[in-house]
Order: sequence, then C-alpha cells, then structure tokens
Amino acid sequence: MTSGSHQRMLADSVRTKAARVGIVGLGYVGLPLAKAFIEAGFATIGFDVDQEKVERLLAGESYIKHLSAEWIASRVADGKFDPTADMTRLAEADVILICVPTPLTGSRDPDLTYVEATAKQITAALRPGQLVVLESTTYPGTTRDVLLPILAESGLTVGEDFFLAYSPEREDPGNADYSASSIPKVVGGMDAASLELAAMLYGHAVVETIPVSSCEVAEACKILENTYRSVNIAMVNELKLLFQRLGIDIWEVIDAAKTKPFGFQAFYPGPGLGGHCIPIDPFYLSWLARQHEMPTRFIELAGEINTSMPTYVVSRVAEALNDIGKPVRGSRISILGVAYKKDVDDPRESPSFKLMELLQERGALLSYNDPHIPELPTMRHFDVPRLASEDLTTDYLGQQDCVLIATDHTAYDWDFIVQRSPLVIDTRNATNSVTEGREKIYKA
Repeated sequence: MTSGSHQRMLADSVRTKAARVGIVGLGYVGLPLAKAFIEAGFATIGFDVDQEKVERLLAGESYIKHLSAEWIASRVADGKFDPTADMTRLAEADVILICVPTPLTGSRDPDLTYVEATAKQITAALRPGQLVVLESTTYPGTTRDVLLPILAESGLTVGEDFFLAYSPEREDPGNADYSASSIPKVVGGMDAASLELAAMLYGHAVVETIPVSSCEVAEACKILENTYRSVNIAMVNELKLLFQRLGIDIWEVIDAAKTKPFGFQAFYPGPGLGGHCIPIDPFYLSWLARQHEMPTRFIELAGEINTSMPTYVVSRVAEALNDIGKPVRGSRISILGVAYKKDVDDPRESPSFKLMELLQERGALLSYNDPHIPELPTMRHFDVPRLASEDLTTDYLGQQDCVLIATDHTAYDWDFIVQRSPLVIDTRNATNSVTEGREKIYKA
C-alpha cells in the first residue's frame, strides 16, 4: 500500500465504528474504558493475563463495584465484549489501548515492567493499519523512548504502517458524576497521523477530546494533575498537625476557607494517600528530574509529609489508649474502612494497610470492617494479616478497645458506631455531626 493508505483505511473503520477496539488490562481503568467504547458502538476485545478475571467476565460476573454483572453478562452474550487471556489475538484488534499498572520499585523508581511486557506482546502481533495508545500513567518520554523502540522491532514504521499515541486515563472510581465517557480526554500523538486517528477514536466514546502537540505533553499533563493534588493534600496534612497543637479544628478552617468563591480549592487531610495515582505519580516526575540532575524539593517534601501520616495516626491511637490506661500491645483495635477512599471497593495503596502494619508491629490485636471489601487481599508492599470483614454489631464494637476510622464510607452509621464503641479515633472528620458520646472521639 502507498503511504497514507493505512491511515485512510483505519480512519474509515473508526468513523463507521467497524474498528475493533482491544483493551489490555481489565482493571479499574480498562474495564470502564471498555464499557465506554462498547456503549459507543464498538465491538471490544478485553485482554488480561489474569485468567481468573477473564473467566469471571465470561461468566457474567463483575469484580468492580460500579460495573454491574448484568451489564457485563449482556455484552458478553451479544458479542460486543470478548474477554480473553490469549495475547496472540491482539492482531484481531484495529486499535489497542494499554491500561496496565505502572507501580514503583522498592527504591521509588518507575517500574515499567508491565508496559514493556505488553509492548512485546503487541509487537509479536503488530500488523499494518493498527493504532496503539498507551493510557498507563508514566513519566514524559515513555511512549517515545520505551514503547516505540519495542514496537519498532516489528519492522513496521510508525506514522505509516502503524500509529502510536498517548492518552492518560482519568478514571475516578466511585465518582457518580463522572464516568469514563463523561471525562474529557487529553490525546498526544507520535506524529500528525497518529494524533488525528487517536482523537477521532476517543471522540466517539468520550464527551470531549483535547489534542496536544506531543505524547510528552499528554504524559506531563497527567503527572501535573496528580502532583497538584499530592502537594495540596500534603499542605493540609501539615497544617492539621500545626492546628491541632494550637487547638484549632482543621476541618472547620477548611469549611470556612472554601466559602471564598475564587482563589481557593478545598483539599482534606487524612491518614495517608491511597489509590494507584496520587501516592505514585509524583515520584515518576521526581525520578525524571534526577535523570536530568535537577532537584524537585517541593514534590519530595510533599511525599515525605503524606507518607508520614500513618505513623502520626498510630501515635494518636497510642496517646488515646494511654489516656484510658491501656497500651497498644494487646489492645483490640478495629479498622473501619480498608478501601483507599469512601464508597469504592479499591484497596490499592490504601493507607489502612500501613496502619495495620504499624499497629501489628506494636502488638495490637487487629480486625476490620469494610462493606465493600469482604476479605483483605494480599498486598504487594504490606505485611498484614489475612482477615475477613467483621459485622458491626453492638457486641463486636463493645469488645474493641479502640475503633479507628480510616475510610468514611457512606454506609456507616456514625451515631451507632460512636455510642457502642469505648474509644473512636477519627481520621476523616466522619463523626463531625455526632452529638452523643463526643468525649470518646479523638481526631487524628
């Protein structure tokens, strides 16, 4: 074919929605993205190396709370959604979207193992006329310097034979106002043809596309979004410690400040950062800065403050128990909430696991409740006991020496919990409206 033929054919296929979309990684990003494309009218193949996930989807089951089993079962049944662990089928997709994890190593360097492995699998199946888009959060330069060289091993030429772009995921689990299809999508292409095709593709599935001049700009955009949040959360966490020393309620201060209709956005303190993005992404940027021999003191300081919060919370637990004549060792402590934020079933990087680890080291007898997570999953970075969620009965709460609120799920009845617990440590201001038993509440 002549130069430009592959672009025209793929553009026609995307325009008519005849193109088959392949999504690699069926987690909290990939599965909602698959829904967005299926609802837009594209037949979608879902790829995941976890055979158990694939089998659950084929059986019409959902492992993500905000995607119903009924929807999955109906889309599998009508052939619009085809989950598989067979990576040789990547050749069947006209578009391949990469939604795999990008964690940190133990030394807080970027770990692109999953991206590189996926790229090699795509390279083995890559054919002319395909568009590849990386969605995984990473540092600026990854698409060009890591992904492209691997794909080029196929012998195909980017911008002519195949097309390559970057579009950062912006999924917010548990947010009822914004789903994958209703969040604007930033798109950067390796070349003009790749950008045009990627923007056209996402234009069918999301409310708005924002084309930018390069993959690097799109990559930097996502890092900026999450570093902004990390730094501001660190600021209010630090102010929380100061204001507590001064006898000032940080939550009341924030409520007062956010009445200003301009120049202020409310961020809230907590027991630490959780989720896949905010605890991780800023370190990608600081790592990149080190490669260029530049300091990122602001980002590093924010990371230090946020990662220190679980230790602060445990110190508050020890103080509160000490006030009633009990040591941490041997005390029964219940953790309320192990999801990283309220009303989701996602435990990734949740500060609750660090809290458990620290309390366990001090000899506490731990249990937990989370209406969204019935059993504690095995966590890569934390040594925590394998426990099942306990029922919040009067007897259970009364048997605890301390109840630690780590995640403020809407399902919790705070009046009931406070009245029936001997001691409550509140890291989320969840008990603010409780009137009876306030003498038992410690803010942390």
